[in-house]
Order: sequence, then C-alpha cells, then structure tokens
Amino acid sequence: MSEPPLVEGEVAAELAQEWPGLRLASMTFPFAPGPSPPELKQRLRLLSDRFRGPQAIALRQQPIPQAYRIFFRHIGLEPDERRIPVEALALERMKHGGFRSRNALDDAITIAVMETNVPVWALDAAAVEGGLRLRAAEPGESVPRGRLVVACAARPLAVLFDDPGPDAGVTERTREMVLFSVAVPGVPPIHVEEALWTVWDMVAPG
Repeated sequence: MSEPPLVEGEVAAELAQEWPGLRLASMTFPFAPGPSPPELKQRLRLLSDRFRGPQAIALRQQPIPQAYRIFFRHIGLEPDERRIPVEALALERMKHGGFRSRNALDDAITIAVMETNVPVWALDAAAVEGGLRLRAAEPGESVPRGRLVVACAARPLAVLFDDPGPDAGVTERTREMVLFSVAVPGVPPIHVEEALWTVWDMVAPG
C-alpha cells in the first residue's frame, strides 16, 4: 500500500511556548491485529542479541534518551522510577533475557523504539474524532491532576507517556489504526518520522 501522510498534531499554545520543540506526529492506515510473522520474530531476536548489558548501561547517556529524561522531570515524572519508554523496554530485555514477542504491532513498536529511542503508541482510528492534540488535562476529566494528555476533539485518549485507555487503544476489532509519537525538545524531527515509518513498514497490509 502507498505510504500514509505524516500529520502534525496541534500542541496547545501554552505548552509550545514553555517547551519549544515539543511535537506530536501521527499517521493513519488500515490495520488488523494479529500474531507476529516469522520474519518479525526473527528481527526481534536479532535485536535481543545486539542489545545487551553494556548498551543498556550506555543508553541514558545518549542524546535522545537524555532529552526524554529531562522532559520527564520538567512534567513531574521521576525517570529513575517511571522509566522513559526506551529504558522501560531495555529493562524488560535485561529482566527476561530478550525482547519477548507478543504480537505484530507490539513487536514492531518495540523494534522501532529501540532503534530510534523515540516512543510510539497506537490508537484505534474509530476512537479518534478529529485530529490529535497535545494539551493539559482539563477539570472534570478522569486524568491525574497536572498531567498532559493526547486528545482528540471529543476527549483525552491517553495520558502522555502512558498507554492509551482501553476504549481508545487497538483491539482485535480494530481495522484502521492511528500511530502517534511525541518528540520533546532536543529530539530531531527525523527520528520521530523514522520511528513511525519503521512501525508502518513492518505492519502495513501488503
């Protein structure tokens, strides 16, 4: 299938002013969940073989992980307790001796995050009304006070850096998916685009 367009989401003005370079990007395309094909499982095994203890230790010294760690602290998250996405995956690899295969989408996201250090999440397109927007939680929303959210025109879909809510994430009924990523100040745009294209390339219908 042809490549879907990369869409820039709106960042609330007060957030853009406070954190220049904060960016929300997404792409939408047909997708039906399923198990990982053999070639994707093999790619995950190769990634496990390449990523070992020394790489995990050096990870936080690299520029992109550092940028996410700094941003976590700015928004009240302690990155040594609440791990940034790439460090959380690295910890899982160390804990289990390898990256565990779950399904095609999760495996593709794991590979993309580990190769680019940029987080990626997935939404069921049917749950998204209008474009995506990064903003602060509003009074009356069932979101922790002070947290930022990724929202559509109707409601929040995910607390920033958390997995999407059960009514917004990909399920076995999903037939179209919205992939999105958030770049923090200091993360070059090309890395966000690479992360999204990497997932798309692995899971897009042939």
